[in-house]
Amino acid sequence: MTVTLTACSALTPSKSGGGSGGDVILRVQGMPPATDKAELKLFKQQVADFEKANPGIKVKGSTTVFDPLTFSAKLAGGNVEDVIKVPLTEPQRLIQQKQVQSISSQLRSWGHFKEFNPQVLKPLSDSAGQVYGVPQNPYAQGLVYNRALFKAAGLDPDKPPTTWQEVRADAKAISAKTGKAGFVQESKDSQGGWQLAILSYAFGGDLEAQQGGKYTATLTGEATKNALGLLKDMRWSDDSLGRNLLNNQNDAIRQFAAGQAGMFIGSPGTFRLAKTQFGMEHTDDFAVASMPQSGGNATLTGGDIYMVPKSADTKHAAAAVKWLIFAYAEPQYSTATAVSQAKSLAADPKSAVGVPTLPVFDAARQTAINAAIKPYVNVKLDNFAPYTKGLGKLELKPEPPYEAQTLYAALDPVVQAVLTQRDADIDALLAKAEKDVNAKLATDQSNQK
Repeated sequence: MTVTLTACSALTPSKSGGGSGGDVILRVQGMPPATDKAELKLFKQQVADFEKANPGIKVKGSTTVFDPLTFSAKLAGGNVEDVIKVPLTEPQRLIQQKQVQSISSQLRSWGHFKEFNPQVLKPLSDSAGQVYGVPQNPYAQGLVYNRALFKAAGLDPDKPPTTWQEVRADAKAISAKTGKAGFVQESKDSQGGWQLAILSYAFGGDLEAQQGGKYTATLTGEATKNALGLLKDMRWSDDSLGRNLLNNQNDAIRQFAAGQAGMFIGSPGTFRLAKTQFGMEHTDDFAVASMPQSGGNATLTGGDIYMVPKSADTKHAAAAVKWLIFAYAEPQYSTATAVSQAKSLAADPKSAVGVPTLPVFDAARQTAINAAIKPYVNVKLDNFAPYTKGLGKLELKPEPPYEAQTLYAALDPVVQAVLTQRDADIDALLAKAEKDVNAKLATDQSNQK
């Protein structure tokens, strides 16, 4: 889930843009903010290296991030960069609405295309197998937990919970024995709905179905009701969710980094935020387990996706794909590039090098990369072992394929009601949300005709 940080300024469609001396000015999202000095330095070096290798193309970075409230209008109006960065909730909708361009031809001509992990390309492809994007640091959700609070509660940090009933028991113990929140549940900024989707997967459910070429919301399934029932029990019977009940992911990470939370749903990548953005002092307490289960044997996969919008003309689109391969595909494949980036990041003591991700390429390639960057790893890999060992046993399910943000926004009030109202009627709340979402989905799909 990408959190909105900045707004996008008005842009002129690339077909009317050009640089001095005939250079193609390529506008790309994905430039880190000034506060992330190590990653920004790396980005600027990538730009310099790319421009040297591709005379005639000048890259202009943008810190614009995905905003679900304004993105669709800006995309439809052509007021976006030549390379856009979106969460994994968006590609299928953008592909079906023909708002992004296929990059298959250039991507398949790249020598290592066949080594891509098919799991990461499937959500970025249409039914004919045409690929529309390149992923960056894809992830699968797990359970982040604090080893120190586990010990303080008399729990074994080397044996994190594997079921949601165990999560409930451990959260109750942490809360009772330490006075901290045993578990932090997100509930606002569409992230309550997002995390309910994750829980629904773990309980064996889905939030959306496709029939006759149309998508409908399926929010009233038993798995989703059971997931909400668990949260209700943890809140009102166990009192293990703390006092801050309106949280987004940054709030959860902030509490965790300050040692005030025992567990939250997150990927290994949240370590970087805990360390670099929220100043977590005792980073050796940060650990991640694979997603606990309650009959689903699945977890949600996501990540940042880079795509080329329809508004980019032929010249800019060709340059954009060159950038995607250079900046995102090659670095995730090349051991030399991985070493160079790891070495550069490791020079900054505030950086995080070696945090596990969902492999973009096959197992052989990932093993080679892991071995190559080992001298520069500055995180405690043993703390991520429960995650990497358990991940292979789970089905990796992408986010709901159509208008996921609409589903998430509608489910936020449901999660909030369960957390703040002791007598919240889960059945009624989900029924209303499902009705409202299906009305929006029906209208949206009708307008596509």
